[in-house]
Amino acid sequence: MSEQTVDGHASRGGGPALGILKTIILGLAGLFYAYGVWNAVAYLVTVAQFGLNAYGWFVLIFSVLFPILVFAAAYGLGRRRSAPEFAIVLVAGLALVAVFWMNVVALSALNISSLTT
Repeated sequence: MSEQTVDGHASRGGGPALGILKTIILGLAGLFYAYGVWNAVAYLVTVAQFGLNAYGWFVLIFSVLFPILVFAAAYGLGRRRSAPEFAIVLVAGLALVAVFWMNVVALSALNISSLTT
């Protein structure tokens, strides 16, 4: 039997249970964020073959970490909200990741010499 909190949600140790709908939303959004990480890692490996300077390493490693950071922030901001609001927060985070990724690709396409040695 689970304990009930003041607002009626079941509690497991630290906070309210996430719920099945929000878990499905989180899982689907997590796949898109994981694609952003995978895409950034593949691009990092491809560009690193040409030799990167310190700025290039910073930009490309940050582009790998950025979707993870945004996913964690979106989860933290939306986990106590309703399922539609939670989905909106995660989609807004995905939009932020997409804009950042387009900026990285534009930087490397127009100024590849600033990233490589």
